[in-house]
Amino acid sequence: MINVDPPTGNYPASGGNSSHNIVSETDSRLAFKVKSSNNEHYRVRPVYGFVEAKDKAKLEVNRLSGPAKEDKLVIQYAEVPAEETDPQAPFKAGAQQGEVIVKLVAA
Repeated sequence: MINVDPPTGNYPASGGNSSHNIVSETDSRLAFKVKSSNNEHYRVRPVYGFVEAKDKAKLEVNRLSGPAKEDKLVIQYAEVPAEETDPQAPFKAGAQQGEVIVKLVAA
């Protein structure tokens, strides 16, 4: 299981940035994939990555200028072995185990 801290991103409609931590609460290494409900106005980095057991990974979100509205990020995750080097591999194989949603609010 993962959590995201903070669980919400708030931005002016004119654009802005936020940093979040993807926090692993498991004893296993996880791969993650970030999906957005609005690829026109949001950029995330990284889109794919790893979180070591009981550790965290940084997620940067950039909101481009656009109309005020609510969107979301869906962060999917899957357990991976220590030797895995491609964070996309488990998702290509359909091995997703869960997901967490981050609310994005532009006002």
